[in-house]
Amino acid sequence: MSDIPSDLLYRESHEWVRQDEDGTVTIGISDHAQAQLGDMVFVELPEPGMSYEQGDACAVVESVKAASDIYAPLTGEVIEANSALEDSPELVNTDPYGDGWLFRMQLANAAELDGLLTPEAYAEQAES
Repeated sequence: MSDIPSDLLYRESHEWVRQDEDGTVTIGISDHAQAQLGDMVFVELPEPGMSYEQGDACAVVESVKAASDIYAPLTGEVIEANSALEDSPELVNTDPYGDGWLFRMQLANAAELDGLLTPEAYAEQAES
């Protein structure tokens, strides 16, 4: 079974959300997702200042197997993209919940957090 940290929230499309102390959120893809995709070769991240609605395609990860859209798990504005992934996309594989994070957002509607999956619900979905 994939690693599913208990301090994160998840979307059915395999993005994770970490609530940061300053009220922003950090977003990445789950260990399950990176394992399914295989070795990352390129990551296209959203530009800071761009705004997205929950569910909008906002980034792309390309692996040796496929290119996959990453969806905004919440509505808000991108405030930072992980520039380390430009030179080291493999960080998504080696540390998906740490150095392999994708981007940070300022939320437009914090109530949307309530609609995300708990780690237990995500684990059930990932197993099926």
